[in-house]
Amino acid sequence: MGRLVPAVTRALDILELFLEGDGTLSAPDIVRALNLPRTTVHELVTTLAARSYLVPVPEQPGRYRLGVRGYQLGSRYAEKLDLAAEGQRVAREVAETCDETVHVAILEDVDVIYIAKVDSTHAVRMVSANGRRLPAHCTSVGKMLLASLPEEELNLRLQECGELVALTPDSITGHDALREELGTVRTLGIAVEHREANPDVSCVAAPVRDSSGAVVAALSISVPMVRWSEDRERELTELAAKGAADLSTSLGHRGGR
Repeated sequence: MGRLVPAVTRALDILELFLEGDGTLSAPDIVRALNLPRTTVHELVTTLAARSYLVPVPEQPGRYRLGVRGYQLGSRYAEKLDLAAEGQRVAREVAETCDETVHVAILEDVDVIYIAKVDSTHAVRMVSANGRRLPAHCTSVGKMLLASLPEEELNLRLQECGELVALTPDSITGHDALREELGTVRTLGIAVEHREANPDVSCVAAPVRDSSGAVVAALSISVPMVRWSEDRERELTELAAKGAADLSTSLGHRGGR
């Protein structure tokens, strides 16, 4: 690898400062935040403004905000972004950490569709496939995605789907019971299901958000009951949340809701 160029590093440090607070900064603000010489900051800000990476804030002399060039670069990045490919990459990283089956799924009507999957290396593991469709209410990813819907949209989808099918004796089959479960998911920010889609498997799932903060997918970790325990659930809950956050970051999400 070549060496880092100090001037470029400093310019990028300046740009990244604008991701915090109200998105406006003055040269003195930057000097204090980065502990750089005033002359250096002035030259870098002038250069960034000349290239439209920064623009002056109207009616606030001396203050700047991000310019259109950053938006253009971000838009080009978003155009090339592939949720399935990014999901597969992150799922692989999560699976390498826990050695359990990891899925990324999206919601279609009241079903989930798996768009990325990495298997556990254990002999006993969950069997599934990309493209597989399951009733959302029976899965942790589905519960996570249903819980993210606006109430009016959730009501409409449940009304149109009618009776909830049962995949196992533990599947939720009543709308009221499902609504109660989704309320818990919203409160916790994590979804769990025990033997609801497969009588031998439990899963945990966390939300994946795009640059606007909208939930566009969910990432889950599936574990055979022979390896499930309360301690393992806590461990995998944290790992699923981290994996989902990493995938969200790759989609342009900056944190928060």
